[in-house]
Amino acid sequence: MSRGLSIVTGVFAFGVYACAQITIAGRVLDENGAGVAQAAVSFRGAGGEVQAAICDPWGEFTFTLAGPGRYLADVERDGYFPLKNFPVDVTGATTEVHLAVSHVREVFQSVNVAASGAAVDVDNTAAEKKLTGLEILDVPYTPTRDLRAALPLIPGVIEDNSSQLHFDGGAERQTLFLLDGFDFSDPLTGKLDTRVSVEAVRTIDWMSGRYSPEFGKGSAGALDVRTDMGDDPWRYSATNFLPGLDTRGGLHLGTWAPRFNLSGPLRPRRAWFSEHLDLNYTQPVVPDLPRGQNRTQIFQGGNLLRAQVNLTPANIVFADFLVNYEFAPHTGLDVLDPLSTTSDQRSRTYFASLKDQIYLTHRMLLEVGVAQDRNFLRVIPQGDGFYNISPFGKSGNYDVNSIQKSERSQFLANLFLPSFERAGHHQWKTGVDLDRLNYWQDLRRSGIAIFDGSGNLVRQTSFAGSGIASQPNLEVSWYALDDWKVRADLALEYGVRQDWDELLRRAALSPRVSAAWAPGGSKSTKISAGYAIVRDATPLQLFVQARDQFAIDQFFDPPMATLIERFVIPNPHLKFPDFQNWTIGWEQRLPAKINLQVTGIRKRGRNGLAYTAGDVPGVFNLTNARRDSYDAVEVEVEQRFGDQYEWMASYTRSRAHSNEVIDLSVDEPLMVANNTGPLNWDAPNRFVSWAYLPTKWKNWAVAYSVEARTGFPFSLVDGEGQITGAVNSQRFPMFFSLNLHPEWRFKAFGRRWALRGGLNNLTDHQNPTVAQTIPGLPPRLYGSEGRHFVFRIRWLGKAN
Repeated sequence: MSRGLSIVTGVFAFGVYACAQITIAGRVLDENGAGVAQAAVSFRGAGGEVQAAICDPWGEFTFTLAGPGRYLADVERDGYFPLKNFPVDVTGATTEVHLAVSHVREVFQSVNVAASGAAVDVDNTAAEKKLTGLEILDVPYTPTRDLRAALPLIPGVIEDNSSQLHFDGGAERQTLFLLDGFDFSDPLTGKLDTRVSVEAVRTIDWMSGRYSPEFGKGSAGALDVRTDMGDDPWRYSATNFLPGLDTRGGLHLGTWAPRFNLSGPLRPRRAWFSEHLDLNYTQPVVPDLPRGQNRTQIFQGGNLLRAQVNLTPANIVFADFLVNYEFAPHTGLDVLDPLSTTSDQRSRTYFASLKDQIYLTHRMLLEVGVAQDRNFLRVIPQGDGFYNISPFGKSGNYDVNSIQKSERSQFLANLFLPSFERAGHHQWKTGVDLDRLNYWQDLRRSGIAIFDGSGNLVRQTSFAGSGIASQPNLEVSWYALDDWKVRADLALEYGVRQDWDELLRRAALSPRVSAAWAPGGSKSTKISAGYAIVRDATPLQLFVQARDQFAIDQFFDPPMATLIERFVIPNPHLKFPDFQNWTIGWEQRLPAKINLQVTGIRKRGRNGLAYTAGDVPGVFNLTNARRDSYDAVEVEVEQRFGDQYEWMASYTRSRAHSNEVIDLSVDEPLMVANNTGPLNWDAPNRFVSWAYLPTKWKNWAVAYSVEARTGFPFSLVDGEGQITGAVNSQRFPMFFSLNLHPEWRFKAFGRRWALRGGLNNLTDHQNPTVAQTIPGLPPRLYGSEGRHFVFRIRWLGKAN
């Protein structure tokens, strides 16, 4: 009897509980009404029970609560101020909730934006690293006005001695550079030559190794720069509006790099804009040259204008317009290249994009966008003489006088399909990408003369043929992927991408798969792994070389017949180069909100495009002979705490190797017998750390950055311009640089200010960047920047 009563009572209680359950359907929006994808939402009841969900691409979430009542809602997403303990009164059978979060912005007063001790994000299977706009402004690097210079703060990103960037061991052109979702790299070289104001950046996301099939054309990963957008409050600021002084090479006017920022509403709650003007005048100094011959000038200007218009709550339009201008006389000045060998360079860049984001019925999201960028470069040498090269340095005039124009037209479309449940939760996405590229050049070369250590002319190169050439290309891609949440502690993303290229005249498939697992449903441990075939954009430069001028070499010691160097494409159906990437990662949340990550990556490049020597002397054929490899293990520890304070430290052990280290071209005077060795940016050991920390004094903080690594490799060259021994057989000494900057924030004249002064390369460590190799003598190393003082003042708007 009692047993039966207990069963009835239990059934009745279960029925009441089931009837009392309430389904919450809601959406997380930003300050401008756009959905916030991947936001973590949790509701906590009076009894302490917690329900949590991750927002879909529309920013929507759903979960079931035990019953009506008051709940406290939390919302967290990297790059946004967290929403904490927001009260939500739940009544009725179904409740719809809209929660609003704002992007993280620099604030004057103390605002706690520290990361919480939330669980690891199992939904994210990709290998991603992030640099926020606040970190770019707070952490010292050289120079702090240059976005490119901030990128090596990310573990896995390194800058070589020629200021080129390398991501996971790849060349700069092997990274896909995106500005608000559109490719804005140089259409000819694939490099990141376009300037963006550091104060315009919200976040920089770098996806490498295993990343979504949505992104192609980058075996070293995809770098997405997300920029600022205005909201209803008017905001304005200025930085470095006073010129600085420089003591290197004598007291003189140094860098003046003013930046001005303005944002606000075009129409409140409906349309907004942001404006970022970035100017720069600097006088680079070469410390190893005589006074009066050791300084040049650079004039740069850039402006980014963004706008967002909410046509309806379900139809949002975004627009970007970016313009760059640069005038750099005496480009190339260094200890071995005096003023006469430099060139005057002028460049202009225009980039515009338009994207329409449409929320369709049945929970579908469509993004359609177009973009156009155009680039112009003019290079003018100081004269028409030959470019003279000897073991003791250069003389004469730079040998190239050129005009170059390139452009890219883009169209993209991405479609999020309705999610569904089948052995877990599935979210499909598909899209297309069409790029039309064009390049035109007019290059006229004088000649190159090579002298030995005794001053004897041993080789002279002249150029023949027309330097006028053009090259178009059409790239068509599509992809499809499935984000599959198998269960709460296991997520899988798999998909495929197909790329077709007009230059290679073939299509290639790139399958990719990645997974993340929280063992035993752990909230603090995540193990991830993946495999991906990724491909690079086809370099236009390689195909233009076959129609460029050709070199005529005449040898004098000993005398021999004249050699004509030609670059040809004998096979019009080359293979599509590819990289196979294997990655594995372990993420652990430790006490005190410390996050530990260990990452391993193995990359193998096959069928790379390179010019190699053919059977006929002097003829170089474009082939699929290039093979690249990169292996790395990386350990990273970071902690965010207090009011906008954080620190990060990482160590990377890596190896970057290739069988085509030096890219052979008509402008490369070196002769290479064996082109296999470590790449120019190979650094087997690298330690990076930075922080923005509080002090015992209110409104004072201290920031530092430090990098210590193995020196980059270089080659020994004899007096005839021939690499002796193995390529890159030597190394520069260990590199070490410590930057330390205290900062004071205060109010004066009814305005908010931030004043910073500090020392770069505090220890005055010698970090040479140029090697002079003289036969029979040890290499001479030059180019160390030395210790120097840096000053910055920022006006952050009204004090209230």
